[in-house]
Amino acid sequence: MNALDDAQLAARVAQDIPDGSYVNLGIGKPTHVSGHVPEGREVIYHSENGILGVGPTPASGTEDPELIDASKRYVTAAPGAAFFEHSDSFAMMRGGHIDIAVLGAYQVAENGDLANWATLDETYPPAVGGAMDLVVGVPKIFVMMRHVNRDGSPKLLKRCTYPLTGLGVVSRVYTDLAVLDVTPEGFRLVELTPGNSLDAVQAVTEARILA
Repeated sequence: MNALDDAQLAARVAQDIPDGSYVNLGIGKPTHVSGHVPEGREVIYHSENGILGVGPTPASGTEDPELIDASKRYVTAAPGAAFFEHSDSFAMMRGGHIDIAVLGAYQVAENGDLANWATLDETYPPAVGGAMDLVVGVPKIFVMMRHVNRDGSPKLLKRCTYPLTGLGVVSRVYTDLAVLDVTPEGFRLVELTPGNSLDAVQAVTEARILA
């Protein structure tokens, strides 16, 4: 099947973020979204370590070692950016002041349950970060992830098998193979990555995909 790379997936997520939105980017793949703001649109990106107004990744050789995001990735500061302590940052997240959070995930269930902080593999210690705060305080949760695990097993499930981050919190899932909305009836197809068929994507998805 045709699969988007990380940059293409980040650009696809960025397309759906409205002008003027305040957006938190989770650790990992979601951090790349800040580099793909569509032309003519202003999006204010928030990092939980205390930045409002995260800009794109700096060019090689121009990095500021004191300017990083929650992933410890070098970032730039957009014009008008603000810096603050963790307590203020988490108050923004918990208090409903962020419009959208883009998070990674190990698993997403068809009812919108999210598992993204721990697996059952003891060699990978759990790390919840601010994810639980985000899913209870932010009204719209976008998940950005690979459609399947490295062994080919599905990550979009009828029910999550890993410890949950939040119950019924996911609004939309962006994978390298498709974009899916979470609805009361389950996953509903928004679009397929060009060149893919619904039957092929369904074959690597445990939960049913509604057309």
